[in-house]
Amino acid sequence: MYDVRSPRAEEFIDHAEVMATVQYAREHARDAALLDDILAKAAERKGLDHREASVLLACELPEKTEALYRLAQQIKLDFYGNRIVMFAPLYLSNYCVNSCVYCPYHAKNRHIARKKLTQEEVAREVIALQDMGHKRLALEAGEHPTMNPIEYILECIETIYGIRHRNGAIRRVNVNIAATTVEEYALLRKAGIGTYILFQETYHRQSYEKLHPVGPKHDYAWHTEAMDRAMQGGIDDVGLGVLFGLEGYRYEFAALLMHAEHLEAACGVGPHTISVPRIKRADDIDPGMFDNGIDDATFARICACIRVAVPYTGMIVSTRESQAVREMVLPLGISQISGASRTSVGGYDTPEEPEDNSAQFDVSDQRSLDEVVRWLMEQGHIPSFCTACYREGRTGDRFMALCKSRQILNCCHPNALLTLREYLEDYASPATRELGLARIEQELGRIPGDKVRTRAREYLERIAHGERDFRF
Repeated sequence: MYDVRSPRAEEFIDHAEVMATVQYAREHARDAALLDDILAKAAERKGLDHREASVLLACELPEKTEALYRLAQQIKLDFYGNRIVMFAPLYLSNYCVNSCVYCPYHAKNRHIARKKLTQEEVAREVIALQDMGHKRLALEAGEHPTMNPIEYILECIETIYGIRHRNGAIRRVNVNIAATTVEEYALLRKAGIGTYILFQETYHRQSYEKLHPVGPKHDYAWHTEAMDRAMQGGIDDVGLGVLFGLEGYRYEFAALLMHAEHLEAACGVGPHTISVPRIKRADDIDPGMFDNGIDDATFARICACIRVAVPYTGMIVSTRESQAVREMVLPLGISQISGASRTSVGGYDTPEEPEDNSAQFDVSDQRSLDEVVRWLMEQGHIPSFCTACYREGRTGDRFMALCKSRQILNCCHPNALLTLREYLEDYASPATRELGLARIEQELGRIPGDKVRTRAREYLERIAHGERDFRF
């Protein structure tokens, strides 16, 4: 029985409701009047429910799809402006006791090089990332009770926050580790993490259990209810995601939005971010073994539909996707991307030899951070290294209140310009610096308030003279 407020996974992700939603969407894929009504509701910038959004995803009328894309682009600008937040993943350990059939970290894989960073190696990785210009990390680790216990993760977080190298500092650490207890989530919160991220992989329970035959991750309910426990532990920014390609995308899309609706209804705040990874080739894994892959056009439509359905939520596309694909979906609602990512353990400080592969998946976008930053500006975006909201306590319902009222732009846009100026002064190539300085001058005129604009100019001048870490 579907119950959006229920704490039970089988009730807030009710299989019958998902299937009924998919069927309803198919039946109304050419219903022009209904599609117009849904688009009109989406234009109010208050979101859509999972059935309404699923109809847009199934739409077979090209003119309505074009209207969807135009609306997604405008909503993204209304809520997030032209900012794109930058981050990088940091893989701590690939030891894992699970048997996920789509992941090379699975316990039976004897080909992959198993690694776990010492604290000295963590420090070297962080310095390498700081030397690129990164300020925000997402920690990744396999699930292993003795190799990767919570104590190890906490020690790594302490090490990361403690590294100061030249003008570098990691100002926000997000964490993507296996589902755990309320008590351990409370420890992560105390350690000062930003967002807790956990991909569902697939919401289809029968498929989920087949894809995770052995290990603690086999427990569908424990995994799916993890965000509720994280919020009970005091973490109010959580990030959802599915791995598109494991199950039918229409099913995953509807269930993903049901999960977002559940968090808002039961916990008072929806997801801070939604990620949309697609399965990629990796060691001992062939994506061809799954027959649910989606093409680029379908991927773009999914991104647009998520944007209009949950306009307040940040959307993430990683280096799993190529430059061309990222260029296609950025205007449709993406607000965060990774840059210069390494998906291997120790990959930043010491690039590994092919025979020593410890990567979780192949990276499609191989460009340097400087190349990505310059490309974003050439595309009309503002690369942002900002972490101000987290550090000023604008998280959870406080962030959502600002975002839903579209007031977040009053501080996020100038903060993006300040952190971009830091990057230009400390890390950028001459060509990137020249382009960036011109873009900052252009973007200053878009700051709505005279007082904020004047202060932003003052901060930018002080950054140029060596000071750092200003924020609104």
